Amino acid sequence: MELKKDFLWGGATAANQYEGAYDEDGKGLSTADVMTQGSLHEARKITWKNIKTGEVGYVEMGMKPIKFPEGAVPAVIKGYYYPSHVATDFYHRYKEDIKYMADMGFKTFRMSINWSRIFPNGDDREPNDKGLEFYDKVFKELKKYNIEPLVTLSHYETPLNLAIKYGGWVDRRVIDFYVKYAETVMKRYKGLVKYWLTFNEINVMSMMPYMGGGVMDPTPQNIAQAAHNQFVASAKVVKLAHEIDPENKVGQMLAFAAVYPLTPDPKDQIKVIEDMHQTLFYSDVQTGGRYPEYKLEEYKREGIKLDDTPEDYDLIKKYSADFLSFSCYSSSVTTTHKDKIGESRGNFVMGVKNPYLKESDWGWATDPEVLRYALNTLWDRYHKPLWIVENGLGAVDKVEDGKIHDDYRIEYLQENIASFIKAVEVDGIDLMGYTSWGCIDLVSAGTGQMSKRYGYVYVDRDDEGNGSLDRIPKDSFYWYKKVIASNGKDLSN
Repeated sequence: MELKKDFLWGGATAANQYEGAYDEDGKGLSTADVMTQGSLHEARKITWKNIKTGEVGYVEMGMKPIKFPEGAVPAVIKGYYYPSHVATDFYHRYKEDIKYMADMGFKTFRMSINWSRIFPNGDDREPNDKGLEFYDKVFKELKKYNIEPLVTLSHYETPLNLAIKYGGWVDRRVIDFYVKYAETVMKRYKGLVKYWLTFNEINVMSMMPYMGGGVMDPTPQNIAQAAHNQFVASAKVVKLAHEIDPENKVGQMLAFAAVYPLTPDPKDQIKVIEDMHQTLFYSDVQTGGRYPEYKLEEYKREGIKLDDTPEDYDLIKKYSADFLSFSCYSSSVTTTHKDKIGESRGNFVMGVKNPYLKESDWGWATDPEVLRYALNTLWDRYHKPLWIVENGLGAVDKVEDGKIHDDYRIEYLQENIASFIKAVEVDGIDLMGYTSWGCIDLVSAGTGQMSKRYGYVYVDRDDEGNGSLDRIPKDSFYWYKKVIASNGKDLSN
């Protein structure tokens, strides 16, 4: 086997990290718009204001759920820097950026619609026309170059009002608000968009429920309920999408990191299984169509009782995802012997250091075999078409005489693309496409930095929000163009 002739090569972005114009043309605030910049050593902050007392403050993001002080409401506070407010200004530069994508030969572009640009409060009766018109222009520009959009409906962009008024996805009423939003854009863009993703990295709900769904009170009960409500909403949107246009395909999006045992100790291997359950639970439901026994038993032990209906489970079973897409940047190592070895530094990657792998500047292990591992794991479990929709290297890029020589990025991508090609050619995996992360430089979700760059096109903006926002193609731009033109056959420098 080899890559399909119509293999969907491209790149990926998210509105809150790329689009900017956070308060223009009727857009409401999203949960991302109150998140400050951080760094590898300093957590991003979510700023808040107490409406009754006027007190202001912040809570720090991390790998564990956060809780706001009583009476605190997430808000934009003067004196803080919020990277999403301008990001890298796709809102005003979409024609220029799409032209760069076309010049590289993109077959597809993964992007998100910012929910609060369409329904500023999330629960509005009518959509915002200016928001709809913006995406009209984007999709028509993509069509001009025969670039197929892959659209994420919710990419860490829950309308802030839904978090404040309803507690986020914990409230079942949010299901209907989301379905109304999905119906609005799917009808509006019929014929322009056929590939959709319902929730970005839905399993992030377990670790960062505010980011994943605007959850303000992250108890285990509320996290379980919010995840369930997203499962139901996703199933309803799959049904709706097929009714609106039989050509529509709706996928799941999972954050996947391979987990290896540190030692041959059988306890380490059992821990791998337990760790992977925390990820695969979400795809077992959304793609597999059913709650797995291990999660039901866990809920019993923890006393979690879902606010559900029999219809929920019928929907989940009947309208599972058409395909499974996933992000995969790295792998992690787990062990029951953590006292013997140091922790990994990566902000989204838990575990201990892998002595066989190098690490990026941000502490992520660079694993040349991880995509083949991921593809085999997910294909063997679900036997549904797969799509790698995020993968890449976050690194510091230097401009030298107007050029960016990013050989380190090319090396990472060479290894990762070779890995997924081997999964297709040797293992027979059904792979739809590959959209590397941050094809035009954007703000890092984990740290809020600009200096952690992924793109093929450099954007002149720094971590403090200074710069012209001018674009410069990197060496990787020309390399990726050659890769696409050869359909992955030529990975040489």
